[in-house]
Parts: sequence; C-alpha cells; structure tokens
Amino acid sequence: MATILNGKELAATLRAEQTEEIRKLAPLAGRPPGLGVILVGDDPASHAYVKNKRNACKEAGIHAPEINLPHDTTRETVMEWVDKLNADPRIDGILVQLPLPPHIPKDDILLRIDPEKDVDGFHPINVGRLVIGEDTLVPCTPTGVMTLLSRYGIPVKGKKAVVLGRSLIVGKPMALLLLAADATVTICHSKTANLSEETRQADILVAALGKPLMITKDFVKKGAVVIDVGISRNDKGKLVGDVDFDSVEPIASAITPVPGGVGPMTIATLLENTLKAYKKRNHLS
Repeated sequence: MATILNGKELAATLRAEQTEEIRKLAPLAGRPPGLGVILVGDDPASHAYVKNKRNACKEAGIHAPEINLPHDTTRETVMEWVDKLNADPRIDGILVQLPLPPHIPKDDILLRIDPEKDVDGFHPINVGRLVIGEDTLVPCTPTGVMTLLSRYGIPVKGKKAVVLGRSLIVGKPMALLLLAADATVTICHSKTANLSEETRQADILVAALGKPLMITKDFVKKGAVVIDVGISRNDKGKLVGDVDFDSVEPIASAITPVPGGVGPMTIATLLENTLKAYKKRNHLS
C-alpha cells in the first residue's frame, strides 16, 4: 500500500511553524507580515479560495487586508489598487486572485506588481530568476510539492521525473524545481505521443493536466511516487484529481489524495512566500 502524502496535516504543521516564527520576528520589524489581496467579481471558487487564505493568514498572524471589487471594475482601477499596495510599507506580498474578468488583461495586472511583493511568483522577473537558478519567489503549487517531497523524505536527486502539463503556474516551474533538485525531467502535454510510455518511466510523476481521473494504473510504474495537482468536480459533485486514486494507489509507493494533498500545501506556501518577502524587506534572518 502506498504512503499517503497528507498535505492537510503537513500544511497545519507548517502553519504552526510560521506562526511561531512570526511571533518572534514581528517585534523586531515593528509589525507583522502583510499580504494584500485583490479580488474582482463574484466567482464562487475564487471567493472560497480567498476565504481559505484569509483564515490561514489570520491563524498565522499575517495582516491580510482584502480589496473586493465588482465584476465591472475597470483595468485602471485594479492597477491603481496594485500601485497602492506596492507603495504600502505594511504590505510584503500582493495576491491578485485569478481568474480576472475577461475585460481585464491578466498580464497587465501581474506585470504591475512589484517583483519583490510577487508572492505568486508569476512576474517575468521572478520567472527569469527561477530559470537561471537565483533565489526568488516561486509559484506556490510547485513549491508546495517540493516541500511535500522533502518533508516525507522522498529522494529527488538522480530520479526520473515526469511532469504532465506545461502551464506557467504549475508545469513549467515544477519541472525547473525538480531539475534544480537534480532530477532528470521530462515534460509531457496534450500533444505528447505515446504518453503512457513516457509516464511509465517516471520514478516521480506529477499530474497537472486538469483532466479528471485521466491517469490510471496503466500510466504508472510500480513503486512510483504520484503527485496529483489536478482538482475538479465529477458529475456527482465530488472533488477528484487527474489521477484515478483507486487504481493507482495499490501500485504506487507514495501518492497524494484529492482533496487534502497538494491543495493545502499551495496555501501554506503562499504564507511561506509572504514570510520570505517580509524577512527580505526587513533584513531579518
């Protein structure tokens, strides 16, 4: 039976560590860390995500003001709010919740964020730093995956890793982080020929395609570590991932559940990135 990589439990442990670190650092900085959140529109999933992030920030002692804007907010108004947060000395990280309404160009908004406050790690400057191997703010989901592997003592060095998906949010940074940890990395995507042949080579398989239950046991080598980043709802409203857990779990050596695997680690890493930016801006170790 596979080891269940319980992201929910690990995220709780990380939050406890973050809370203690903030308790010690806040008197030195004269304030707690600050995370400014901009939410545009009424997307239920976005509001749910922001609520979870708000609760996690409150638990850890992070100041997290929210700017809630209506769906018909203009691009210029969102830019103005980003500028205010960039200039606010109490704010160390800025999160613009995606997706934005179609009339607001996402790239324009993300480019406006100060790279030193870009706790999502999406700014081209931070992407470039990641590519060349500089220490920087890295997207939360792939960083959370690396933390999960590390805390569970799963070796990466010298392993064959296959990443399914090539998005800027997960797939590409995931591959770069695995490469930096000395794995041999293959990126697969919707146009990859003979996909199952590629995935069956993986010691570590990261599924981030957004295709529910696509990865069955036929795609997985016996003893592989399987990380399921996908999350969606099936016809019955149940949350499922990209991996068919029931068929894969008996042959994997370790696997993340959905829910309760990678998702909580993403929020824990958002807090960690905020704390990292806070320490850098306040010259704290």
